[in-house]
Parts: sequence; structure tokens; C-alpha cells
Amino acid sequence: MKTINCGIFYEWGYDDDFMSILSRKFEDRNVRYVIYKPGDFPTVLHELKKNNLSFGSVIDRASDVDENCEGIMRILQRRGTFILNDPDRILRASDKATMHLEFITGGLDVPYTIIISPYNSEHEITLSLGELAKLGRPFIIKPANTTGGGIGVVTGAEGLQEVVETRQHNKDDKYLIQEKVQPLFFNGRRAWFRSFYVFGKVLTSWWDDLSHLYFVVTEEEKQMLSLYPIEEIVRKIHDICGLDFFSTEIALTAGTRIFTEGVGEEKNPKTDNQKFVVIDYVNEMCDMRLKSKHYDGVPDEIVSEVADQISAGIRSLIGHS
Repeated sequence: MKTINCGIFYEWGYDDDFMSILSRKFEDRNVRYVIYKPGDFPTVLHELKKNNLSFGSVIDRASDVDENCEGIMRILQRRGTFILNDPDRILRASDKATMHLEFITGGLDVPYTIIISPYNSEHEITLSLGELAKLGRPFIIKPANTTGGGIGVVTGAEGLQEVVETRQHNKDDKYLIQEKVQPLFFNGRRAWFRSFYVFGKVLTSWWDDLSHLYFVVTEEEKQMLSLYPIEEIVRKIHDICGLDFFSTEIALTAGTRIFTEGVGEEKNPKTDNQKFVVIDYVNEMCDMRLKSKHYDGVPDEIVSEVADQISAGIRSLIGHS
């Protein structure tokens, strides 16, 4: 039987740069790896079924859209192979309704949310005026399990009729109706962040939820805005979802602006009522496009650090074989 330290499965063309960086990191740590694309998946599946092939670990960036890759992961899961990320944990973590309730139990701040049962389970919905008032206007409607790139999300809903119509787009899915969180501003920038968790390390960047642009968070900004609690929040999310690689969105909110340009006396923008609110709970398939090549890509240094952490994590798992 042929054994490979790490098999990397991907299908998205925009992952090519990430794969190149990851390959260099693996080579630096002497990890024997093979990269597989969709055309390779049927052969790998066949070899696994024949017990001609085994993996010490695998990185899965394709099973959510490719049936052959999904079959590969299920076989490896039964054999106890380490999978980044485990399919069952992905299934649970991708359910926004489940994560919402788990986050509340875990003491995390989340938007005010009403969870609506699937249309095929209950055609009629009843929302009180009080519940609608708590949502404010506009509010957000999002499916619990249809994820990726804002698919199926309505960001500017104004009334119950939009809820009634939207939930019929994915009739077997639960829906979340959420208040629209307004972040604070710092030097004209929305205090909205995307944090990546990868094998125990937390990497945080600015991420504008309107423009989708990333910017590196500086140490000065971390201190001035007291951003250090973000790391603890992300670690709590890891404890809840169990994924070794994911991202999440966190907004810094308060009743008033925490920084006004031109006011020299305002040395410390922190206020007593500010809080970090977890918005998009768990993104289990992180976009790793480079900012140097895509205007809305992830800062190159963060992508490089993610790849380094993955290679270090895999190296520790497989030992020195």
C-alpha cells in the first residue's frame, strides 16, 4: 500500500496561488504531499476502495462541491485519517441556526435573531410586532445552511412579506432573521473584522462588510481599539465548532462613535458599552485569494501565515515519518 503524508484536494482555480504557497511550506518541513484536482478524484477513490492507497492526513477544499471527493473523505473518515476539516464537524458548523444557539450558550454576543422553521415544515409563520420591532429596519434574512458568498441572503429587508417570500427560495432550510449590526468607525473605517483560526493560531484583519476589502490590523490599532478580546472570542468559537481551520466575522459596536477625527483630546477611543458581536458565525471554506492579485483578496502575509500554520500542524500530526 502506498502511503502519503498529506493529500491536498481542491477544485477552485483561484486556489492555485494558495496551493503554491502551501507546497513551499510543506517542502520546507519535509512533508511528503500530493495535490489532487477533480480529474484525479475518481482514480484516488478507486485506489482507496482497493486498499492500494492511504494518507496520514488530508486537506479538503473540494468535497462540498464534488461527489467523488466527498466519497474520498467519507472513506478516510471511517479509517480515522485526519481531515482538515472533518466532514461531520463542517456539517454542524455550517448550520447558522445551530451555531447561533451554541454561541449564546457559550456566552458570545450575537445579533438579535429569530429562527424560522423550514417552509416545508411549517408554511405559515407568526411574528409579533414586538419581535419585529426588536429587529429594527432594515434587517437581514439568511438561510441557515445555504452558505458561501452571501448566497440567499437579503441584507435590506423592511417587512414581514419579504420574510414570507424569501424562505420559499430554500424550502427545506431554516432561516435566520437578524438585526442589522452597525459597527463603530475608526478613522473613517468600519470596525468590522475577519479572523482566521488555523491550528491554534488566530489571525485578524480589517474586513469591510460593504466593500469586502481587507486591510492588515496594526499593533497600534490593536492597542488603541483594545482588540485583544477578539482572539479569546475566536478560540471560544473553535471550542464550539471543533474546526481546525475557519474564519469568522466580528464587529465592534457601541451606542456612539468611539473616535472622531480632529478631536485631539480623544486619546483612548474605548467606551464602556462597546462590545464585540460575532456576525457570520463560521466560514468553514476560507477564501485564500491573494490581495496582491485580487482587489478583495486576503492580505498576502495572512495567507502565507495560514499556509505556514497548516504545514506546521500537519507536520506535528504525522511526526517525522
